[in-house]
Amino acid sequence: MRNALQANQTIGAHDGALIHDALGVAVDAAREAAEVILQAAPELGKLEWIEKAAADFVTEVDRGAESAILNTIRTAFPGAIILGEELSPEADSTSARLTFIVDPLDGTTNFLHGFPHYAVSIGVMHQGELVAGVVRNVPRGDIFTASLGHGTTLNGHRVAVSSIDSTSRALIGTGFPFKNPDLLEAYAQQFVAVSRQTAGIRRAGSAALDLADVACGRFDAFWELALAPWDVAAGILLVREAGGVVTDLEGARAKAAQGAFVAGNPIIHPWLLETVQRAAQSR
Repeated sequence: MRNALQANQTIGAHDGALIHDALGVAVDAAREAAEVILQAAPELGKLEWIEKAAADFVTEVDRGAESAILNTIRTAFPGAIILGEELSPEADSTSARLTFIVDPLDGTTNFLHGFPHYAVSIGVMHQGELVAGVVRNVPRGDIFTASLGHGTTLNGHRVAVSSIDSTSRALIGTGFPFKNPDLLEAYAQQFVAVSRQTAGIRRAGSAALDLADVACGRFDAFWELALAPWDVAAGILLVREAGGVVTDLEGARAKAAQGAFVAGNPIIHPWLLETVQRAAQSR
């Protein structure tokens, strides 16, 4: 993990101040979105479910939270790109000075069922590099933040990935590829291989919170086969700045992009990566 001096040397003092400000705006935007979601929670029975695809829903709450985020970011940074599933998902952010990658409600199905595990996730990119992120656990009110070279915090306190080095003691997070049924058989092979060698696997339904849980040591590692940039942008930086590793399924350094992801502490990550790779190849 790079320290603050190295980060400042990379991005420059002026850009460092910009990134600090952007993180503050992202925290404010996540808070505003969370308030929209919490106000709607008591009225779940009245919400209209719009099915974008099989088992993939959106509601006016998602859109209200999205609007709150847009208003907050555009007031502070009118020239920034704002990227999300409903927000110019194909926009080119690789050369943009500042890009916010937004998921206004990660875990919509959980929210609709009153299952208290969903979040607001906002990642910030500066000229194509992830530099800041916030994940807000809406029901609990917990706030995870990270900025390049400055570590990861949970409610203002520094956190780190776990130190567990035994796979038999490791607790692994995961997500089902429910949007990609063609991946289910490969995933099932991976699930069996991982479960046979670990203390357990958990699937709670929010990739942003899964990555946050890796960052603070609740999970020792995590994998999922089909995620979007807005699912992982903030979480990737949370894990890295907490001392962890995040890669794609080939082992390359992860980017905020569509695809498969493996995250974990520096000891469990390579084991999990090798295990899921081998399981997929054995089909």
